[in-house]
Amino acid sequence: MSEFVAMDLVGVRVQFPSNQPIVLLREREGVRYLPIWIGAVEATAIAYAMEGVVPDRPMTHDLLRNVTQALGASVKQVLVTELRDSVYFADLVFASDEGDVTISSRPSDAIALAARTGADVFATEEVLEDAGIEIEEEDEETEIEKFREFLDDISPDDFEGSGD
Repeated sequence: MSEFVAMDLVGVRVQFPSNQPIVLLREREGVRYLPIWIGAVEATAIAYAMEGVVPDRPMTHDLLRNVTQALGASVKQVLVTELRDSVYFADLVFASDEGDVTISSRPSDAIALAARTGADVFATEEVLEDAGIEIEEEDEETEIEKFREFLDDISPDDFEGSGD
């Protein structure tokens, strides 16, 4: 069984020059970061949750959180389990009175749900060895500032297909 490493959600930003959104996780007790390329809609969902934005109508991840709670369950944790052919894989672990249930998920959806529920995020040591990067401490402040600027400037109109 793989060893899991606790991760913190740093934020989302757009990677230039490709304009591809990424979510960045940081190893809680270490120096590695895990960048995961995600879709624009998921980037918006994560950024909204991190900023405490409550949309007029629930987004898909808000709906999933609400349904989970209505059924008496909770999101226990997110596990980024694998990187295969440049594609990340994750599991959502739900806790209920009947025990834990694990469901396969895209990491972006799982992280968006974790951002709304406060669930812990973990990655396998293997994923961190394969895709983790180390950012020097002074570079970290620059990266975090870039994430903050992105979060300050984001709006639903920035992404096609983000609304109903």
